[in-house]
Amino acid sequence: MSKGELVVTTYKSISILSKEETSLLSKELANVREEVKDCAYLEEALRVLPVKGYRSAIGSYWNAVVDDLRQKILHRSIDLFNKEINPKKKIKKYEDFQDHVTEYDLIEGAYKIGVLSWEGRKLMHQARETRNMFYGHPKTTEPELIKVLNLISDCNKYVLSQDFPAVIIDISTYLSQMDSSSYDRSEIAVEQAFSDLPAIYKTELSNRFFTTYLNDSISSELRANIEFCTPILWDCITKHDKIQIGKRFDKLIVEGNKDKIRKGREYINLVDGWMYVSVASKKVIITPLVDKLNDALDSWETEGKIIKKLEPFSKFIPEASLETYVKAITRTFVGYKGSSARFSRTDFYSDGASSYIKKMFHRFDTKSTNLFVQIIKKDEKLKRRIRESGQLNRLRILGNILLENNIGSKESLEFIELLCDEKQEDDFYHEIFPKQKKSKKKKRKRNNQITM
Repeated sequence: MSKGELVVTTYKSISILSKEETSLLSKELANVREEVKDCAYLEEALRVLPVKGYRSAIGSYWNAVVDDLRQKILHRSIDLFNKEINPKKKIKKYEDFQDHVTEYDLIEGAYKIGVLSWEGRKLMHQARETRNMFYGHPKTTEPELIKVLNLISDCNKYVLSQDFPAVIIDISTYLSQMDSSSYDRSEIAVEQAFSDLPAIYKTELSNRFFTTYLNDSISSELRANIEFCTPILWDCITKHDKIQIGKRFDKLIVEGNKDKIRKGREYINLVDGWMYVSVASKKVIITPLVDKLNDALDSWETEGKIIKKLEPFSKFIPEASLETYVKAITRTFVGYKGSSARFSRTDFYSDGASSYIKKMFHRFDTKSTNLFVQIIKKDEKLKRRIRESGQLNRLRILGNILLENNIGSKESLEFIELLCDEKQEDDFYHEIFPKQKKSKKKKRKRNNQITM
């Protein structure tokens, strides 16, 4: 005969409870995990309930809940509980709870580390008040069975029927594991480990990743694993945590350590987090790159290196550098017509920069699009180069990207449509060379006739 059956049989021999009350009580008492049924506190509640010892039953049942929460917290992460609650004395073992953690803090800590749900937290506080009123103050009115049943139902549903939660990773242990060849780079496993972390742990882990990544002495294994994990963690943390990392990078800029600034930039690039870095810091980084690119025209290798560094910042170009930026990347992409004994090609441009520049044009806003049009009309060097068909076709590639974006003033988009329509090439040339009476094609034909 099981314990549940024994209780029911006992109830039937007691005339104090009606059959309906016995049925309700038996049903509620069955809704606990199997291992909880051996709890001494529940056994005490079962002994007093048949004779309407409701006050004692409430106290005993609540003690079972407290015991279960303590064990789950120890299983989940006592370190995290200490960080969340910050008790006067650090909790290390089960016995420490009794002397140093109030029941209120026990419930709050259980909620914050993921042992209790939001709803469970609310109802356990309500159950705690019920226990304090009827068990802690014997002069209150006698509780009715419905009050006991409600408490038992809530305690079972949110605590005593719930399995132990997953163990939370210890950050120091996890970082040590990441610094070994046995670390499993499974995106699903890493995402699950991070998403299950409470907010305070995500904040700490994010800052530990950043601090560790800046360190010169870490192994290449750990650095590679941080590079793998950081973007996954970044998607799990709050905006406040991201701003905090941005501020830490701002501090690096002020301190002026070039090596740490370089590593910090690599980290921010990993998570695409430049929106959380201050305008002043971005200006310090971006403006020199824009100026260097503008001065490096036709130095293909240099252009490729600078564009690669500049591309992550393409959404955050300072306004004072925007015109130079648009002009520099447009010129770099268009290139020039020439000849070489080493190459059979006649159109020369930086192959290493081209794919990045296309991405950068996809991020243009209205002002950038309008500047693109102004530069085509006013920049003499670019105008000379696009007289050649190869360079004009490369300019059209950029124009088609902007037409696809469909972001810009009406006048600018109309001009770009003219640029991209090969049938209107004469009209386009007349637009940018208004004093030139004859079109490019007609001028070429006339020159050929003179030569002949």
